[in-house]
Amino acid sequence: MEGEPTLRLRIFDLNCWAIRYLSKRRQERVRLIGDTLRQQGFDLVLLQEVWSEQDYSDLRVKLAGCYPFSHYFRSGVIGSGLCVFSRFPILDMLLYQYSLNGYPYMLQHGDWFCGKSVGLIPGSRAGVGVGVTAPLLSCSLQLHAEYCRDKDAYLPHRLVQAWELAQFIRHTSKAADVVLLGGDLNMHPEDVGIRLLRGWTGLRDAFAEATRFEGCKNGCTLVPDNCFTDKSEMLPFPLGIRIDYILYKATSKFTVKCEELKTTTGPAPGVDIPFSDHEAVMATLHIQRQGQPAGSTRGTADLALVDVMTEARTEVGVGLRAAQQQRYSWGRMAVLALLLLLLQAAAALGTLAGLGAEQPFPKLSFCLLAFLSLGILVLATGLHLFHTMEVKMLHGTEDQMWMALRALQERP
Repeated sequence: MEGEPTLRLRIFDLNCWAIRYLSKRRQERVRLIGDTLRQQGFDLVLLQEVWSEQDYSDLRVKLAGCYPFSHYFRSGVIGSGLCVFSRFPILDMLLYQYSLNGYPYMLQHGDWFCGKSVGLIPGSRAGVGVGVTAPLLSCSLQLHAEYCRDKDAYLPHRLVQAWELAQFIRHTSKAADVVLLGGDLNMHPEDVGIRLLRGWTGLRDAFAEATRFEGCKNGCTLVPDNCFTDKSEMLPFPLGIRIDYILYKATSKFTVKCEELKTTTGPAPGVDIPFSDHEAVMATLHIQRQGQPAGSTRGTADLALVDVMTEARTEVGVGLRAAQQQRYSWGRMAVLALLLLLLQAAAALGTLAGLGAEQPFPKLSFCLLAFLSLGILVLATGLHLFHTMEVKMLHGTEDQMWMALRALQERP
């Protein structure tokens, strides 16, 4: 509404790629990120992949003067890597860890060990003293990485995460006038997961809504020109890909407009390296109180959402059948290992009781075979239980999507 006071909110989002001992020039880049944030003076900073708590502590000390409020979200074996720095008071915080997050035996990927999550800062009241006050719900998050687009074994898990994230936002944002979400979603803009998240929550993409844009072509945040990216993985995408987002929405009492969106473009000013293997995303949002509630377009949105949810549910069903097959295979392996152990135990007892001939195998070979069978039994049982839980989570998500679909289809 013209004449109403406006809050100008500047947001910085970056996947820092700060893995201790593995990421190249990590400490130098973390110092560079801190120096830049201190100079630029954003209102809200959302960071991912800050895996070292020492790196977070160093940033917190450096940024205490301009970002007096911060929080580091801990989860998983090595942590969520999520942290938030804010000019506005942080009144509360909440971490939600996704129920599915890859496989523990995929050690080369490691997503399972870091406990991918969404870190939520509810109730931060922005704009005190500028004529507009709006309770904010701010989220920093990361979803499971893709690794291989042609044969994406993690697509069902990422869809479950997208659905849980959407449900999480819907149920936690009821008291917020403005919802801000930033992070590495590991999904292309046209992927079913991002369409499901946006359709089910009503979140808007800052890149698509921005009045002005400056940065990498098409808003890409993973580009071949970055010296830290794997050039072979980027061959199918000569311009790069956009997997880092700033999303937002407001209640009927407020309007939010993205005045400007920027991405970094390679090396930071004055140095020869970029902040990370990802480009940073910076948005300037205008939040304004409006006099009349906006008109509803929910009916039109429902039609598109039905198609998106149908597609997502189909993909989750494919993952469910694959998980059921894995559960069956590892369960059968556990049974065979147990039978082998029982046969070995029966042979050993028979020998001790003098009911049979001498041990047909040398004792060392017999013991090694027993330990091998026991190891297979433990591993197969563990993986059978893991895939049993995976089946339950996928089945539960499929049921939730079916209920939501039915509600959408029955709505007038």
